[in-house]
Amino acid sequence: MERNKTIRITALLAGLLCIFTTSAQDKQNTIQPLPKEVEIRLALSALPPHLRDSATVYVLDPAKGFEIARKGSNGFHTFVARNGDDAMRGDWPLIEYRNDILYPISFDEAGAKTIMPVFFDIAKMQAKGTPPAELKKTIQDRFKKKYYKAPQRAGISYMLSPILRTYTNPDANDNVITASVPHVMYYAPNITNDEVGGSKPAPGAKYPFVILPGPHGYSIQFLGQAETEAVRKEYKSLLEQLCTINKEWCLPATEDRSAATHQHH
Repeated sequence: MERNKTIRITALLAGLLCIFTTSAQDKQNTIQPLPKEVEIRLALSALPPHLRDSATVYVLDPAKGFEIARKGSNGFHTFVARNGDDAMRGDWPLIEYRNDILYPISFDEAGAKTIMPVFFDIAKMQAKGTPPAELKKTIQDRFKKKYYKAPQRAGISYMLSPILRTYTNPDANDNVITASVPHVMYYAPNITNDEVGGSKPAPGAKYPFVILPGPHGYSIQFLGQAETEAVRKEYKSLLEQLCTINKEWCLPATEDRSAATHQHH
């Protein structure tokens, strides 16, 4: 009888441990979705006005991954990354999935075929409950094995949105920043910044520079100050909404483009 009691207690403790573990994992792996209309507008803000109406737009279902919200016809694809390719860079450990990363990004057909799948694979694996460290190792291994290919032609990724929050230098550490740095990215596979004489990577840089060296590298060109201010003005209400949703998405009261060392998207 004492033995049966011990078995019941052991089973109860095991059940509770399973519940707590599952609950912790769900909390760790779940991203709080944006309101759909906000997410779509934010995704489209990555593109210049003449491309928005006919672009394919995706939204994130945290339980499944990215899904098409609107099918487009002009070959451009846009979405809001919540845990993207930059989190897979460097030797620093990815110990948790952040809920504050947010950067709208778009691709032409060349990038949609080769670079965009990395983002979608990450979202899908996270939705399935893959632990952060395991996911990062999987993505890095895929790059080493050349599972992910470089774009097959020259192309462009627009990131003209009024806001982003992501890693400042993901090849070195996991520091993050919220900033307003609308820019254009040109595919620069397997090219280093030194090889093209790029300027020092920083917001407001006068000349282009290369980031994320490797098959999915980019050459970045920032918009001018006047153009950037126009973007912020156009999306003033959207910025206010995002700030209400998450305090980490509130832009600094005075946005100083030269103060931050932003070396990624």
